[in-house]
Amino acid sequence: MKKEIGYIGLGKMGKNMVFRLLNAGWNIVAYNRSPESVKEVEEKGAVGTFSIKELVSKLPSPRVVWVMVSHQAVDEMINELVPLLEKGDLIIDGGNSPYQESMRRAKELNAKGIEFLDIGVSGGPGGSLKGACMMVGGKKELYDRLEKSGFFKDTCKPEGWGHFGISGAGHFVKMVHNGIEYGMMQSIAEGFDLMRHSREFSLDLEKITEVYSHGSVVTSSLVSWMHDGYKKYGKDLNEISGKASASGEGHWTVEAGKRENISMPVIRASLDVREASQKKPSYQGKVVSTMRGEFGQHPVKRSSDEPEVL
Repeated sequence: MKKEIGYIGLGKMGKNMVFRLLNAGWNIVAYNRSPESVKEVEEKGAVGTFSIKELVSKLPSPRVVWVMVSHQAVDEMINELVPLLEKGDLIIDGGNSPYQESMRRAKELNAKGIEFLDIGVSGGPGGSLKGACMMVGGKKELYDRLEKSGFFKDTCKPEGWGHFGISGAGHFVKMVHNGIEYGMMQSIAEGFDLMRHSREFSLDLEKITEVYSHGSVVTSSLVSWMHDGYKKYGKDLNEISGKASASGEGHWTVEAGKRENISMPVIRASLDVREASQKKPSYQGKVVSTMRGEFGQHPVKRSSDEPEVL
């Protein structure tokens, strides 16, 4: 496989991944619905296109097309791609799709002679630029081909990728990853809520996150991102919304647990807290929102009609 790939979707993560691949010497043919992002990657050396048909026409056979769009838009992209592709071409879904949908898509594409990989990507926009973590499902020979090209080495942190089995496995592992993330974020929120409101002590929360981030058992990217948040917004997080949003993967994880008869009280509780924060903003919601803003660049600023929560 040559270092050449088509890339559909230049959002927060997609654009940064394209920049990283370009820096690693890849030839990128890129498409995005909004032309501004296409022009931006063109300036860095990508071949910009303004339709999916044009993107496919500029790729050598066998083509590799990475799709980085919302899970609701994946079928639409695939339906537009398939008539333009040839047998042996490869579609990669690099977004957060429900794993059962990935299993279905692989089966449908295989019947048409089109290859498919599902790749869950972790690390947010910063990871996409500085080195991500990738979880892959699909045929092992396709994974091996992609790995041999240097794709994972050029996009991921060292040792930050792996093949986990048949189609759907990559998105399943990423789904569970995000469910775990929900629980971890909620426990951090509860701990810092307690420390923020301690009556015995006047605690420097920014300093606590700094210390926690150097050798403690809870050292983590999430605590480091919370440190960045306190540094920016102060311990009251007054600029941050106390309404903590959820993007879906936590719900999918809990639903998968029900199907497998696996109890998931922590992840379920974290979803309940986020849902409750929509009606009653809370400091825990502010902590969760701060982390979401730091790692995912999600919109988390407090709206003008939301009461300040301490």
